Amino acid sequence: MNSNQKLTLVKSIHTLIWVFFNVVIFYMLYAVIRNKIDIWVWIGYGLVLLEGITLLAFKFFCPLTLIARKYSDSKKDNFDIYLPNWLAKYTKLIYTSIMVIILILTIYRLSE
Repeated sequence: MNSNQKLTLVKSIHTLIWVFFNVVIFYMLYAVIRNKIDIWVWIGYGLVLLEGITLLAFKFFCPLTLIARKYSDSKKDNFDIYLPNWLAKYTKLIYTSIMVIILILTIYRLSE
């Protein structure tokens, strides 16, 4: 497998994980808006917490980004994932903001 193929594989896996976390986060958002806090919301919190710990352990870089860096010297924010550059650049900010909203809504719903 050559470097381009390896980079394509890493980008594909990274994109699939990103899609998975979108499903998790938007389910959580839907659930707290609808006041349907169930076991899946708590599993979502666990998965997001695990992702956060992983990012902290790797100095706020996804381990897949570090792997992809071996196969590319691109300076673009989306060199390691199949996303528009602007979205790759602001993904952490966007999803952290959504998670803060989810957390606030969860606390509100549990205190009702």
